[in-house]
Amino acid sequence: MSSMSPASPLDDVEFQPGRPPILRAEPPGDAPNWAAAHREALRAVVAEHGCVLIRGLGLRDVAGTGAVFERLSTGLMTEREAFAPRRTYADGVYSSAQWPANQPMCMHHELSYTLEFPGLMLFACLTAPTEGGATGVADAATVLEELPAELTERFEREGWLLTRSYNDEIGSSLVEAFGTDDRDAVERYCRANTIEFDWQPDGSLRTRQRRSAVMRHPVTGRRCWFNQIAFLNEWTLAPEVREYLVEVYGADGLPFNTRFGGGDPIGEDVVTVLNKVYEANTAREPWQAGDLMLVDNIRTAHSREPFEGSREVLVAMADPVRPSDSSPNFEVTAR
Repeated sequence: MSSMSPASPLDDVEFQPGRPPILRAEPPGDAPNWAAAHREALRAVVAEHGCVLIRGLGLRDVAGTGAVFERLSTGLMTEREAFAPRRTYADGVYSSAQWPANQPMCMHHELSYTLEFPGLMLFACLTAPTEGGATGVADAATVLEELPAELTERFEREGWLLTRSYNDEIGSSLVEAFGTDDRDAVERYCRANTIEFDWQPDGSLRTRQRRSAVMRHPVTGRRCWFNQIAFLNEWTLAPEVREYLVEVYGADGLPFNTRFGGGDPIGEDVVTVLNKVYEANTAREPWQAGDLMLVDNIRTAHSREPFEGSREVLVAMADPVRPSDSSPNFEVTAR
């Protein structure tokens, strides 16, 4: 047990192996005001430990949860380039990504392929699933240290490449990702964000963007494994899902895939290594209704485990960071 400070009205933060730091708060009755009063203390815990799960706030509705999100952040972000659709509850307040309940969302850093990504992720559980569905977390600096040096050195040299093929069936549609289906507006966005784009004969869009795989934390200076190389790779998909998508869309038309920055395919063996190191460093705690979780999006990767039953977790992205703040960006030429 480790107290936040002798004078802090907050309860002690609990540290147990295999679990994220947990702070048990007395039911305040007015969660937004409680969050505002303890904003700096909570953010200090996140700065020191990478994340914290706050239990006892009794969050139950969108309005109250959104108010808590706003009081704990420096500003909520509008999501762009989403890999999967979300429901929008309010400005900057979203559902978790719509992903099959029986399929895991493997470890990743939110929007790590964009030129402006959230420094802070906020999650609030309104309805907990009957089984599974935890939001796991993993320390990105530790993951980097435990990955094979030869592999991480290659990714540091080359970066990583994300390829996307937009359709209206799998993943985010063009409108969901860019906020518009106007070609000129999409092309302007791509050019401004160093995304290579190619319109297909059927009118669909394919894109490529090269990004850094390792990010230096803008506050601590620690080097972090910061990307979505494993999660968005074809080999992370369940075999039957991958086979179906390849059959329907072709190997080059998958909704998303990742490659080495130089364009070489990433083999199944590499993805297996990445996911094994993530799993070895995963901390998890089952959601309880009313829980709030704050995650440093650079220092800490997060996942979503398969679940059964109804699961409602609200999400907000906050405190925007640009790679130029902490790492050089790999650029590609837009077409």
